Amino acid sequence: MASILRRAWRRVEKRVRLTANAAQADSFLISYPKSGRTWFRYVLSHYLATIARVPETIDLHNMFSIVPNFDLDPVRGMPGYRFREAKDAIPTILVSHLDYRASLFLRRPVIMMVRDPRDVIVSAYFHATRHKHRFAGTLTEFIKDRDQGMPKMIDYLNGWAAGLSNRAHFVLSYEGLSADTDGRTEAVLEFLRCPVDRTALRAAVEAGRFEAMQDRERVEGIPAHDYDRNDVESLRMRRGKAGGFRDYLDEAQVAEVERLCAADLTVAAKRLVGHTGLNV
Repeated sequence: MASILRRAWRRVEKRVRLTANAAQADSFLISYPKSGRTWFRYVLSHYLATIARVPETIDLHNMFSIVPNFDLDPVRGMPGYRFREAKDAIPTILVSHLDYRASLFLRRPVIMMVRDPRDVIVSAYFHATRHKHRFAGTLTEFIKDRDQGMPKMIDYLNGWAAGLSNRAHFVLSYEGLSADTDGRTEAVLEFLRCPVDRTALRAAVEAGRFEAMQDRERVEGIPAHDYDRNDVESLRMRRGKAGGFRDYLDEAQVAEVERLCAADLTVAAKRLVGHTGLNV
């Protein structure tokens, strides 16, 4: 009984601490996993560090101290955030893959990253099989998997599509960011009411080029992740190609992903996915 009470108290304490942090956020950066979050976090971190005159070079480890996760991890989460007491220097942007809950995310503004579900499911499959080693089936089986495949993604998108309706938000598609990284990043900065320094922005975008980030990941790795960095399919920066799903999914698999989106996404979630160029 005592251990049950302790666990319950820890859950309550965690929730209280997260809610307190949420109340201090200028915005959340939200995305389903494998939607390009690591890339955009790196670009944002590089830009914000420059305008805040952070002396050290930003890398895949210390970027979490500039744009932290919305959790209590001592390195990647809010405890490692270096601008907690200097909100006038840069905006506080908390990053999360968590499902939508009004009581957790309060009424704070949201930058919502979306990516073509066909690309996401391929990237998620390689993440699960080659990076995390938590799925051993085929890609067809993964698409249908309740806990990691399309049903999970659809639930997530439906929840957040509804949650965006009552808060300020900016939808950022991976496809739009790929086509115009400078322009889309500038639009996000304007949404955040953050000063736009185009010289610093150009440098941040250049630092975030896919090839440069992939090389950096091979050398540095990602904090708290142990994986084979010589296997390109296991990398976070795996391919960085919009529409790359065509190299992995056959016609039947593409049709199944599209069928599930058409059948199970809400109207609001379909509009959200429409920002990627996929109309279902």
